Amino acid sequence: MASHSEDFSINTFIGPHSVLTGDLETDGFTRIDGAVRGSLTVRGRVIIGESARLRSAVSGTAVTIGGVIRGSVLASERLTVLSTAIVLGDIITRRIQADEGCLIHGRVRVCATAEAWEQAVSEYRDAQGVKSALSQFTRRPPLS
Repeated sequence: MASHSEDFSINTFIGPHSVLTGDLETDGFTRIDGAVRGSLTVRGRVIIGESARLRSAVSGTAVTIGGVIRGSVLASERLTVLSTAIVLGDIITRRIQADEGCLIHGRVRVCATAEAWEQAVSEYRDAQGVKSALSQFTRRPPLS
């Protein structure tokens, strides 16, 4: 039986003219060619196509990026950043391939062991929790 990362039948597809606002969780192979604003959590392989525009935290097993992501990327097995990609956010992965011409603006953490991966993800989630808690204090009250 094939693992999630070896499954090549697309289970979820967001087309090039689609816009999704909200969090999305999927299993299996997911391809995004449209716009997403919200977290994207995939238990399997993810392809972010060249026309995709995401303002999202992206998490998947094997992630390939060809479009634009403004947010963090967690890839538990591997990350491929194509020459057409722009990643504005932090990356945590076990293996990375970045093609010439891509743009990555953020911290890149490559974890050689499962323990290093778990620690990096735990630290990331702790930091996100702190940012979320602090954001409650920096919001301006509505004008009367």
